[in-house]
Amino acid sequence: MRVTHIITRLVVGGAQENTLSTIRGLLTKPELEVKLISGPTLGPEGSLEPETVKIPGLLTIVPELVRPVHPLNDFLALCKLEKILREQKPDLVHTHSGKAGILGRLAAKRAGVPIIVHHIHGPSFGNFQGALANFIFTAAERHAAKVSDHFFCSASAMTKLYLAAGIGQPAMFTRIFSGFNLEPFANATNDLTLRQQLGLDASHFIIGKIARIFRLKGHADLVTAFAKILPQVPHARLLFVGDGVLRGEIENQIQALGLAGKVIFTGLVRPAEVARYVGIMDCLAHLSYREALSRALPQALAAGKPVVAYDFDGADEICLENQTGFVVRTGDTAAAAEKLLRLAREPELRKTFGRAGSAFVQQNFSIKKMVADQYAVYQQLAAQRGLQA
Repeated sequence: MRVTHIITRLVVGGAQENTLSTIRGLLTKPELEVKLISGPTLGPEGSLEPETVKIPGLLTIVPELVRPVHPLNDFLALCKLEKILREQKPDLVHTHSGKAGILGRLAAKRAGVPIIVHHIHGPSFGNFQGALANFIFTAAERHAAKVSDHFFCSASAMTKLYLAAGIGQPAMFTRIFSGFNLEPFANATNDLTLRQQLGLDASHFIIGKIARIFRLKGHADLVTAFAKILPQVPHARLLFVGDGVLRGEIENQIQALGLAGKVIFTGLVRPAEVARYVGIMDCLAHLSYREALSRALPQALAAGKPVVAYDFDGADEICLENQTGFVVRTGDTAAAAEKLLRLAREPELRKTFGRAGSAFVQQNFSIKKMVADQYAVYQQLAAQRGLQA
């Protein structure tokens, strides 16, 4: 069975890591031939393209497949995707992300691909953007859904959102948690040497965040919440793991609030190194406005760290209220500050949440389970089409 994955870009991010982990897992199955198509990886958010070099012949780059809406580039990307798919002749196309999800599915249909699957890593519409953008993206998703055979969702919240928007039918959706290598996080330790390298010591209470510094990721809200608790927890520090185009804006906010020296930026961190930074955190705060289910949440829980999250999309499917952490209303920085303050003051509560979170993640977030769940759906769809999986 030939399978082609299509994604908009291979920046350092959860959807991209999920895609590459899936591909590596599928390649262990001798009956599968797997390819990957991506647009160019541009910007300061890092690139996972070097990871694909380890698999000769895996990746094809389509220069016109770019994230911003651009009618000419989009048309050219559609045509090139169709041409590549006609050459590769996949039995199944599995698309990821907004732009590649739309163009990839339409190109697959035009190329006569028998099975078309789309993976919803995060919504392309919602209250995080204006009415016009929502109208356009919802219409595009409805159109692409007409040529889709199945949807994978990283959280059940995505299924509810898409069905409510008139996209697909309930039987077309399968929730599959985004698996990752659990071992480095389960074995992560409070590395005092790493703390020292970052200008931190053993006494500091470290609130971590792992995300691209990008719009809707909630860095500004977290800085605001942090400023509220600092007078009561002067030994608290904020650790941003990652980089992005809004770093300068966040640095200006930090200066304006008098937080210079209290917030540490690691810059870009390779995915393989993230566990080291999680190990020195006391908790993780993810005040994002838009994501299906952030990979940072289970990563922190795998390391036994409690989490605080906005109630975006599927956050409450892993940040279990009063079990593995706290979920607060999106945009409520005062509530986020209150929960962070409680975690800072109650070390036993942090341990209780951490133990429960670690057990939950071990059961649900292995790469082996993620790949097996996806492959099982591949096999079901292939059987329905009379194909050999």
